Amino acid sequence: MVRNQRDPGWFALGFLEALECGKMRVMTREITPGKPTTRRYAKREKDQAVRLVFELRTELGTTQGTVVGIADQLGYGTESLRRWVAQAEVDAGDAPGMSGAERLKMRKLEQENRELRRSNEILKRASAFFA
Repeated sequence: MVRNQRDPGWFALGFLEALECGKMRVMTREITPGKPTTRRYAKREKDQAVRLVFELRTELGTTQGTVVGIADQLGYGTESLRRWVAQAEVDAGDAPGMSGAERLKMRKLEQENRELRRSNEILKRASAFFA
């Protein structure tokens, strides 16, 4: 029976299949429209994948196909690994861009700027009220 996606009882087959007492049982999970599933990778996993890409690039002498090959071998998303490699190149100074430390500092400064603007707005309103 096929159900409509908007029906709250709609389920999609998941990836897990298990054999249980000679019978195949299929695990299901509910799909929520508009929210892609994301997998979080540990820093150690990211660093290992990036290191493997750099090692393969050194062995082959080319950059073409290395990210796709390593991503397929490890079962990681190609775009995720591509972004990790690009950020590692920036952090190492091999490519132009903002390093991770600079990006973190910029984010903190932007947050502080927003808080100061908010405080100034509150003070302006208070001074107008008491004037």
